[in-house]
Amino acid sequence: MFNTVLVANRGEIALRVMRACRELGLRCIAVYSEADRGAPHVVYADEAYLLGPGPSTESYLNIAKIIEVARQSGAGAIHPGYGFLAENVTFAQAVAHAGLVFVGPPPEAMERMGGKTAARREAIAAGVPVVPGVQHALANAAEMRLLADEFGYPVIIKAVSGGGGRGQRVVQHAGEVEAAFDSARREAEAAFHDGSLYIEKFMSNPRHIEIQVLADMYGNAVHLGERDCSVQRRNQKLIEETPSPALSAKQRDEMGAAAVRLAQSVGYVSAGTLEFMYQDGQFYFLEMNTRIQVEHTVTEMRYGIDLVKGQLRIAQGEKLWFTQDELIPRGHAIECRINAEDPTAGFRPALGTIGSYAEPSGLGVRVDSGVRAGWTIPPFYDSLLSKLITWAETRDEAIARMQRALKEYQIEGVITTIPFYQAALAHPIFVEGNATINFIAQHPELAEQAALYMGPKPDPLAAAPTGEARTFDLEVNGKRFSVKLFGDSGAHGENGSVAVATAAPAVAGRRGAGSNKKASLLPKVDGVISPIQGRVALVKVEPGAIVEAGQVCFVVEAMKMENEITAPHAGILGEIRVKEGVTVEAGAVLATYNAH
Repeated sequence: MFNTVLVANRGEIALRVMRACRELGLRCIAVYSEADRGAPHVVYADEAYLLGPGPSTESYLNIAKIIEVARQSGAGAIHPGYGFLAENVTFAQAVAHAGLVFVGPPPEAMERMGGKTAARREAIAAGVPVVPGVQHALANAAEMRLLADEFGYPVIIKAVSGGGGRGQRVVQHAGEVEAAFDSARREAEAAFHDGSLYIEKFMSNPRHIEIQVLADMYGNAVHLGERDCSVQRRNQKLIEETPSPALSAKQRDEMGAAAVRLAQSVGYVSAGTLEFMYQDGQFYFLEMNTRIQVEHTVTEMRYGIDLVKGQLRIAQGEKLWFTQDELIPRGHAIECRINAEDPTAGFRPALGTIGSYAEPSGLGVRVDSGVRAGWTIPPFYDSLLSKLITWAETRDEAIARMQRALKEYQIEGVITTIPFYQAALAHPIFVEGNATINFIAQHPELAEQAALYMGPKPDPLAAAPTGEARTFDLEVNGKRFSVKLFGDSGAHGENGSVAVATAAPAVAGRRGAGSNKKASLLPKVDGVISPIQGRVALVKVEPGAIVEAGQVCFVVEAMKMENEITAPHAGILGEIRVKEGVTVEAGAVLATYNAH
């Protein structure tokens, strides 16, 4: 038994876990990076501890420091949330070796199901159909080309340790193999510290359907229906709903039974999700997420089961308190992921400072948020700000309720995906329940329709809102305290964030604190400009290179997504102003053109 839980995560999932802890009478401990000083999950916790200096993405991956904080704070258990270390076997083992409880599956089950190629082997052994592909990691791009020729194009590259669509690339023909392999490996290394890749046959027009399971340590397991997650961009989900409008009752039962059979065959414990591709009436196992999912909320709304509390209760040794027959779903639930992205610009990450912030409410409306008014969005993490969920008796009512809630949701100062959802949920294909994973790609008009809902975009040069009273973080031996200062606070950093290395700006003129006018603008520079803040992952050009308009010159990683930065026009490049690994601001000049 334990009475204190350290939540080894950030954002909305950290808050979600902490609220479940509070309802169970458990103390909750937050950890945070330098970039997350003052974040809502830090303020909410009973205690909060700094994970130490260094790159912010690395802070939440520091196993030794997290366990040290758990001991220092008196935590008896660690909940990993999702992402970061949630599916890291080494972390789960280290938690157990430290005499703490890992709120999740045992390391042995994670090893059997956490790696995608290993999970495929387990599924085959359990008699669950899988997508055609390989059961081993690829040695190099040459091996991938041989296998792709065997399977036939298109194929999809996937990270063995991946999740959330990262480290995935669809390859349409042999000429794309080399670049796709290198890009997927680079992204997988950055996201999971494991660049291992494998390939599968890419299905042309499937739906992405997943089954939620919950299992205790005594061999009991149930499924809690399916979630249809077909509306995606960059292989990452945007809209999820349950039940799927595509499945019959018979297909739903068959998929649920297969998921439970596979989970029991590997000794799985805790909440987990088995993902499937569904096409032409057939389903194929893809992978298992050995953790709580982002979209677990829709299952909770439909079944009335708190899955995170379920994880905690199971981790304390409880047997499942219901059987499969006792699980009775009701109504329809939909989730929209509210991301800081510009849907009119290919879902490009959109950093900024949130101005006024007001969440929708009312019957059947739920918001799981990790932000607040005045919060400056860090560039180091993914773009998820919050999740908006609606429930109603029917699918049509759930869609109408979601549209009402989207209209009420106010997030000023940053661009979000809210306008896209307003367009998508009104589209006849979605309304009729026929959206597949190609929905966004096949309907480019959605971007134009989203622009109609969006209105004027925020001014990136505008100052963050200020008030008379300011709250500052004070750290004593790595433990966080807050103090409030009234009057002139002097110079300060946004959210206590660390400075980043920057290339020269294309246009100068940021507002100073408290200024009512923009600074005078410097002359524009003719060059390749980064539209986003992020880390330069790849430099593809050299000084003197002859480039064409639209040619990819740089790859900038922001919010865990790789973004190709292209030449605005043809010409000869002069100075290359950045190197790989450097962090640049939005508007930075990455390369200049030679004067004609």
